[in-house]
Amino acid sequence: MPQLLPPVTLPNLTQNQKPPQIEDIELRLFLEAVFLKYHYDFRGYALASIKRRLLQACQKYECATFSDLQGLILRDPALMAELLAYLTVQVSELFRDPSYFRAIREKVVPHLKTYPSLKVWVAGCSTGEELYSMAILFREEGLEERTMFYATDINPEALKQAQAGVYSIDRIQTFTENHRQSGGKSSLSDYYTAAYGWATFDKSLRARTVFSDHSLATDAVFAETQFVSCRNVLIYFNRPLQTRAIGLFHESLSRNGFLGLGSRETLRFTSYADEFTEFSYGDRLYQKRGEG
Repeated sequence: MPQLLPPVTLPNLTQNQKPPQIEDIELRLFLEAVFLKYHYDFRGYALASIKRRLLQACQKYECATFSDLQGLILRDPALMAELLAYLTVQVSELFRDPSYFRAIREKVVPHLKTYPSLKVWVAGCSTGEELYSMAILFREEGLEERTMFYATDINPEALKQAQAGVYSIDRIQTFTENHRQSGGKSSLSDYYTAAYGWATFDKSLRARTVFSDHSLATDAVFAETQFVSCRNVLIYFNRPLQTRAIGLFHESLSRNGFLGLGSRETLRFTSYADEFTEFSYGDRLYQKRGEG
């Protein structure tokens, strides 16, 4: 059963400090209510970012305040499902930041080829672009048949889209160019069929994938892995939640396993910084230190 947050002790305010604005108080109460009612924990997310997104939700649902939005959400579970689209960021593309995937091909894959079997965790997979990028890369590098992929996200609707593997045909040109720049060894068109304005990626690409609802804020590790890719997720977390997530990845990774982060993310300010080496400078690819 969800636990209430411990009592908050407010600091003594100096002459130049201001008490929390009513809107910020309402926002924190809203996040607490969502956690207690639906067990989605956004309390450790960066408040400035989540505040912007919830203001958009208030506009859509014609709510003057976060308190008004809270009343709606608590009484209508269907609205909570819709609200997840605001609370979770779903902006991605296949082979986003091609240099990251090129570094995986050229530097990480030779190490992964030494394993008889592999487990790869795509954390915060959203609508699946990162997963299909990894699956295509592993197929082209001859690793697909020995690999099990775990694609996880907090948003069930996003997971459904990821499982479907259907994207607007308007996005394919960008996907194709990213794939080429990443060092792709075939044509991206080999992996999808196009019809009626949509591109559907071959279901064989997800044949070795387990899709699962998983929260980096509340859930535990579920498997030992050799590679974890969690990109452009930590930037929406506050410092304690970033450290918790990195701790999960550290626990999941086998000795000398690899961790990939987004271009604006780093391990530097977490308590796990010394547990990893920067494997590929500038590409946000890290390797867990071996024991001893």
